[in-house]
Parts: sequence; structure tokens; C-alpha cells
Amino acid sequence: MRAVDIIEKKKKGQQLENSEIDFLLDNYLQGNIEDYHMSAFLMAVYFKGMTDDELAYFTLKMKDSGDTILFDNISKYLVDKHSTGGVGDKVTVVLGALLSAVGMATTKLSGKGLGHTGGTIDKFESIENFKFSNTKEELVNIANATGVGLMGYSDKIVPLDKKLYALRDVTATVDSIPLIASSIMSKKLAIQSDLIILDVKVGDGAFMKTIEDARELSTRMVNIGNKLGRKTIAVLTNMEEPLGFNVGNANEIIEGIEALKGNWPSDLKEVVYEIIYLALKNKGEVSTFEEAEKIINEAVSSGIALNNLKEFIKLSGGDENIINDYSLLPTAKKKVTVLAQSTGYVNKIKAEEIGKAAMVIGAGRAAKEDIIDHAVGIRLIKKVGDYVEQGEEIAVIYYNDEKNLITSKNMILDAYTITDKKIINKKNILEIIE
Repeated sequence: MRAVDIIEKKKKGQQLENSEIDFLLDNYLQGNIEDYHMSAFLMAVYFKGMTDDELAYFTLKMKDSGDTILFDNISKYLVDKHSTGGVGDKVTVVLGALLSAVGMATTKLSGKGLGHTGGTIDKFESIENFKFSNTKEELVNIANATGVGLMGYSDKIVPLDKKLYALRDVTATVDSIPLIASSIMSKKLAIQSDLIILDVKVGDGAFMKTIEDARELSTRMVNIGNKLGRKTIAVLTNMEEPLGFNVGNANEIIEGIEALKGNWPSDLKEVVYEIIYLALKNKGEVSTFEEAEKIINEAVSSGIALNNLKEFIKLSGGDENIINDYSLLPTAKKKVTVLAQSTGYVNKIKAEEIGKAAMVIGAGRAAKEDIIDHAVGIRLIKKVGDYVEQGEEIAVIYYNDEKNLITSKNMILDAYTITDKKIINKKNILEIIE
């Protein structure tokens, strides 16, 4: 068997045998197949794709290339929620604590932000001395105690994905849907769960800009999970504007805490409640959204969910007193308001532009090695559908360094579209695929 023959077969659009995938991936991981061979293979996949059976086995090989994490001592129903990345996406900040409060547990790997999208690790690391679990033992211990099991990505988990992604990055094959699906699902399958819920963002601030691309990616990922014995559901959610009101790490932690105190941004609430409803439904505890809503409301009003988050922060090395004292979080030294340039209704807020506006003042990374400022960020005063008058505040920039302040302000102004017509029936949950 030769790599060139496998490349030739895929170039013709033919389905590979499992033994051929074994040969290609095993030898590449061991360094016996050159990058130029694998680059040619990735490009062949980009143009010719993979069948569902082929992709499922390819993903299984990726998953089995490194460690897997099991939770032998947790009897709770385990839910792994994954987001494809967005602006202001603080769902994970609140979801784990809420799932635990309704009798389930979260088990997931989280990442850092890059570009205009934020990362869960960055948000939590805005809490002084907070450290994500970096070993399986730490993760299991905290998950056992709190029901919240979050861990940063490790080189020991799916090492083949890291090696392939580095090659995809320099061969213009990052946006291949089969390769995206296998990359995401290999990491999801490497950690034990009863249910995988994929929050696939759609729109301006998302990786998937169109509903058609999001649907295709979601379908491929759901098929992979279900074929490999892991119940998988995709929720397509709106990312045409930032989620919630805050973009920026410490500010998003505060917004998440406030949500668990019952002060929800309506769009964040809709997404979180839908995900928990799907989890409760698949566990067999509810049959309607209304039943789930009642359970979730009780978890919030009783303070159980908030206490779970507090305990998770404490066991992760952070100061749990931030729950009631936000001054313990990093705070920007200065702020400036952004004023509407016209009168009317907010018709659109370009989420990507808001994400970039936050990034240039230090809230995000343009490159992986960049150091972020956890204190800075943007608060949106007006959201899509709101009425605004010329000269009225539409956003606030919280900053420490004036270097890119004007650029950030202009990006925010460019992000807002104000028209005479009001947007009606704005949807946050676009589609469910299972």
C-alpha cells in the first residue's frame, strides 16, 4: 500500500477502505508519510469530500490517536455542548452550572479565542488564579464535586487533529466541511458523554455564514456521532448580532453570573433554555419545552445554579466571592460611549465587526501568541429591533489603551445599520438537526 495510491483514489472521488485510512493516518502520525503527501490528500478531500461511513471511520481514527477521558464515578447524565464560535457567546459560562442544578453534568473541552470570536478559557481566566483542569484526574475530581467538567485542550487528546490542522492552515483546506466535522467530533468523542449538543452558529459573526453551510456541517457532525454510538444533536443559532449585551472576557463573566441571578438577556436565555430542554428531553425527563422551562426556572430562582458556579470557581482556584463582588474582576480604567449617527430602528449589528472592535482594544487575539486584556470590552446598549435617536448611546467601549480606540469606535459605528423599519420576529433558534 502506498500513500500516492490512496491520494489517487480519493482524487477520483472513490470511497476509501478502512485499511487505507488506517495506513494513511497511522503512518502520518508516526512520521512515515510526508507532509506533501498528506497535503495532497487533504486537497483531494476538499474537492471530492467523504462519504458518511468514510468520515465516521476517519473521525474514529482521529479520536483514537490519543488519550480519552472517562468519568467512572459519575452516575449523572453527561452532556457535552460544543459551540462553533461566535461573538459574546457566554453559553458555557452558565450552562454547566444549570445542567448540574437540574440533575445532569457537563463534560467538555474548551478552547481559547482567536480572531473575532471569544474563548471560554479566556473568559474564566479573567478570574484571578482560576486554572482550568489540565489533567484527567483534576477534571474528574471537579466534575464529581460540582457537576461541571471543563478542561482545556491537551496535546495528549487527539494529537492527530493538531498535526492535521496545522497542515490544513497552510494548505487552504481549513474550510473543508468534512475536515471541520472530523476535527470537532474527534475531540467530542474523546471525552465521555451521553449526549453531544452542537451549538452551530450561523451568520455574520460565525464561521458558517449561511444557513445552508451550517446545515451541511451540522448534518455531517450529527451523522458521525450517531454512527459511532453517541447521540448527537445540532442546534443552529443566530449569530447575526452578538449574543447578549457584552463582548469581552470579565464583562461576559459578569453577564453570565447575572443571568444565573435571573437577569437574562433574552437571546442568551433562549439559546441556553433550548439546549437544556433538548438534554432533559433526551434523558427522558420531559416531553415539552414548557416542562423543561419550569425546571430551569426553579434551578435559577432557588440559587442552586449560581451556587454550582461559585463552587466550580472555588475548586478551580478562583475567588468565589466574585459572584457578589464584581470589583474582584479586572476592570477597565476608561470608557467611552458610541452615539447613533441617525434615528430609526436597529436593523442589523454586524457581529464580526463588533468582535473585531473588541479584539483591537485587547479583548481578543489576532495571533495565538497575543496576550489579551481581560478587563476590556464592549457593551451594546441597543440591539436589533430597538428604536434609537440620533445622538443616543448605542454602545460603550471599556478600554485601557487608547492606541486603537478610534478604530474600535469606527468599527462599532460601521456594524450598526439603522433604518425606518423595525425587525419583527427575530429568531435565535433557527433549526434543530438530529
